[in-house]
Amino acid sequence: MKNVVIYSTPTCTYCNMAKSFFKANNVAFTEYNVASDLEKRREMIDKTGQMGVPVIDIGSEVIVGFDEAHIKTALGI
Repeated sequence: MKNVVIYSTPTCTYCNMAKSFFKANNVAFTEYNVASDLEKRREMIDKTGQMGVPVIDIGSEVIVGFDEAHIKTALGI
């Protein structure tokens, strides 16, 4: 299974949809709250050049936003 990281904020609807998707599909993930973690916020911006969330890093593939089809493809499910 690929390493999955999600950069999110607590009030982001699409972030919560992505996390629910991962849980429903038994995908382990690491979550970083970029509203409070300034270091991880800078890391996210460095990866994408933008401040929108969610940013999902699957292996070495970065997906901005909750694109379920793209996420499934990246995970191989």
